[in-house]
Amino acid sequence: MISNEQKQELGKIAAEMRNLSYIPYSHYAVGAALLTKSGKIFTGCNIENAAFPVTICAERTAIFKAISEGEKEFEAIAIATEDGQGYPCGSCRQVMVEFSLDMEVMLADAEGKITADLNISELLPGAFTPDKLH
Repeated sequence: MISNEQKQELGKIAAEMRNLSYIPYSHYAVGAALLTKSGKIFTGCNIENAAFPVTICAERTAIFKAISEGEKEFEAIAIATEDGQGYPCGSCRQVMVEFSLDMEVMLADAEGKITADLNISELLPGAFTPDKLH
C-alpha cells in the first residue's frame, strides 16, 4: 500500500501528462503515472491515430515504457482525465493484471486530485492471468 503523499504525487504527475496527449480526434486527454515496486515512476499519455485500432492508451504507454526498461513489478497507477472519471479500458485492465492482481488503480481529475482508489482485481474480476496457461 502506498502513502497518501505518493498517491497525490502520482495524481499530479498523471494530470500533467495529459498535456502531452496527441488527441486530434477524440479531444479526450488522458495521462498516467505508474509506480513500480522499486520506486520508479513511469509516465504515459494517450496517443491517437487516424487508424483508430493503433491508438494507445496512457496506461499502456506507461506500462510498456516500464517493461522496456526492465521493470515488471508494479505498485500503483494513477490515471488522470478532465473529470476524474476515466476508468481504464478492457485492454488496459488486461495488461495490468498480466503483472499484478494487487496493483492499486487511482483515478484523478485534471488538477491531480484522486477521485477513486481501487484494486485492479476489483476492475477485472475473474481475470485471465498468466497462471491460467500452466
